[in-house]
Amino acid sequence: MHASSSCDRPSAPPTSAHDVGAVTDAGKLLVTRAVRGLADGVVSVVLASYLTALGMSALEVGAIVTGTLLGSAALTLAVGLLGYRLSRRRILLAAAALMTLTGIGFAGFTTFAPLMIVAVAGTLNPSSGDVSLFLPTEQAALAETVGGPGRTMAFAWYSLAGSLAGAFGALASGLPAAAANRGGLTLLEAQRAVFVFYAALAIAAAVIYARLSPALEIHPARRPTKPLATSRPVVVRLAALFSLDSFGGGFVVQSLLVLWLTRRFQLDARTIAGVFFAAGTLSAFSQLVSPRVAARIGLVRTMVYTHLPSNLLLILAALAPSAALSVACLLGRMALSQMDVPARQAFVMAVVPPEERGAAASVTNVPRSLAAGLAPLVTGVLLDRTTFGWPLVIGGTLKAIYDIALLVQFRAVRTGEPGVD
Repeated sequence: MHASSSCDRPSAPPTSAHDVGAVTDAGKLLVTRAVRGLADGVVSVVLASYLTALGMSALEVGAIVTGTLLGSAALTLAVGLLGYRLSRRRILLAAAALMTLTGIGFAGFTTFAPLMIVAVAGTLNPSSGDVSLFLPTEQAALAETVGGPGRTMAFAWYSLAGSLAGAFGALASGLPAAAANRGGLTLLEAQRAVFVFYAALAIAAAVIYARLSPALEIHPARRPTKPLATSRPVVVRLAALFSLDSFGGGFVVQSLLVLWLTRRFQLDARTIAGVFFAAGTLSAFSQLVSPRVAARIGLVRTMVYTHLPSNLLLILAALAPSAALSVACLLGRMALSQMDVPARQAFVMAVVPPEERGAAASVTNVPRSLAAGLAPLVTGVLLDRTTFGWPLVIGGTLKAIYDIALLVQFRAVRTGEPGVD
């Protein structure tokens, strides 16, 4: 297995201008992750209600959510396979421009066909997690700023920034309903303003991306001739497993989970906003525990031993007879479900060479997006026919199968970096 520690920047405190630049770049990437998390958090909760207010059925909502995930997968794959030849900063700036246009498109169009086109071609994220073309490039850039055990902590803070900002975004999603109740705007007008806000946040992220240093770029002499020259076997195996996990997760993307809670328990918009704020906050801070657990039991075991119980709680949420019990199970699930994220990101970055990290991040994330994109349409069909939580049962079962398969295949793998595994 490849050991990348010799090529990484040290995790010790900065002692040179080069190291100071790395720390500064890491901080900028944490901020942009938070900005995007805020945008995704508010939109993911508002999306289903907004599309329903436009007169769309649950099936059409599911189709648009599917379109966002499949479109993101295609864009991310293109970036991963071609991006090793391109400037990381330019890729991120182009992605921010597309995010701006996506927000404008959802604010401006009101019928299914044009919104479906924007969903497929744009950056909208209907999930509480990060499934977008930003992710591979940001992860590869962040991995350049620190090596060894410090990398897992860097990814923990990166995930924390996105999750916590997403939680505040979910909380803010109740503002359109509050504005409508006060009579200043209709609910539809207030929800449309959310997508304008999404576009504005994209511009803010672009300003930060423009200030990233050249130190994050791969030196021309280190650029590979192919995207995955040496790490293809391990990346393909990981991509297959992550796809199974993501396919299960596609049944419970946040936008459709909101729709299920509304139909199953008749929860109002402000209550749901509070629930997802609490869920996002639990998810965010739990990720800081991940590096400490990984230091004791390893990255792979950290992924599995925290993720499997969360999937059992997801199934229990579907079976709960009351809103209170179901929400309690969902909150318990969210307190555990994202602890695997920093460990997973650090593991992928550790087992491939630095020059192949962008492609590896893309190839392990793209199948995840494709797999996730298949499930929401099925969820829409299920929610059109019953209020029982079949999507939660199916999603939790598939994700539990992934956990067991991951442990069996990768529990003996070592990264070769001291203090990591």
